[in-house]
Amino acid sequence: MSLMLEEALSAPQRLREQWHSNAEGVAALGRELREADLHGAVTVARGSSDHAAAYFAYLGMKRLGLPIASIPPSLTTLSGTPWRVSGQLALGISQSGASPDLIATQRALAAGGARTLALVNAPDSELAAASRHSLGLHAGVEQSVAATKSYLATLAAAAHLIAAWQGDPELLGALERLPERLDAAAACDWQPAVEALRTVDRLLVIGRGVGLAVAQEAALKFKETCGIQAEPFSGAEVKHGPMALIEPGYPVLVLAPPGPDQAGLLDLAAWLRGVGARVLLAADASVTSRELELSDAGHDDLQPLAVIQSFYVMAARLAVARGGDPDRPRHLQKVTRTL
Repeated sequence: MSLMLEEALSAPQRLREQWHSNAEGVAALGRELREADLHGAVTVARGSSDHAAAYFAYLGMKRLGLPIASIPPSLTTLSGTPWRVSGQLALGISQSGASPDLIATQRALAAGGARTLALVNAPDSELAAASRHSLGLHAGVEQSVAATKSYLATLAAAAHLIAAWQGDPELLGALERLPERLDAAAACDWQPAVEALRTVDRLLVIGRGVGLAVAQEAALKFKETCGIQAEPFSGAEVKHGPMALIEPGYPVLVLAPPGPDQAGLLDLAAWLRGVGARVLLAADASVTSRELELSDAGHDDLQPLAVIQSFYVMAARLAVARGGDPDRPRHLQKVTRTL
């Protein structure tokens, strides 16, 4: 078994540990953020962490009504932007907390008046030290270059923070029960995707809304572990130009879990089939046209976590089926130190 697969399968237990370790601190932080009456937030992250930041941003805008934007670190490290961010939260997200550009940007945002918070898997990291508050991901040591359990831990921590900030007992309850749901997600049968994608060199990955962030993450994992040129798109955007790529047999993975975005994604999958695409539709049992099964995460806003849990197990197996090693992607290393 690859380290990637082993670590992906360990994610539910890591989320159990995270919930119990963070519950008190997140509740207090949520109260503090409500009392602060902030008027926006910015995120600082790269790679898989930036995809997790996109999930945080969508969920925060949806539930809190606050504008949330991703800050390119180069605006600080290369352009020296003089930030004016008083009354905003600056959320830095990193597995290692060691990348110089993230640390420099978090410090610059603090100097510009932001209330800073780090989500990190390394609690003693420099990024945590550069932030007013920090929350541990509790993912444990991640040895595979491809992030799996740390990404899921970041999504869970982001949802926990938003739920506490909003004061939503329904989402908080669903988060507490989430690990058992992810155990079921890890057992979903995605072998048809392994067979269909064993020899492809390109594909589209489509999600929408709160699920777009995991479409972005899935596309990245296809690239780094399987050597497939995968591109992510929103189901609302894909007809605006990317459809020109579609030809008979072109592979498209459509991630359509239960929730308000599902109906539109199912219509899109049907349209794609109609023009000859090789569609792999991931959906719940109510969708008879699905190729890949999804389990229920217990809450619409947590469905992306069940999706990516099932995907990671498949991706680790696909990499091996293609003759690769998911733990040793070409040219990559675990900690990326960008400037």
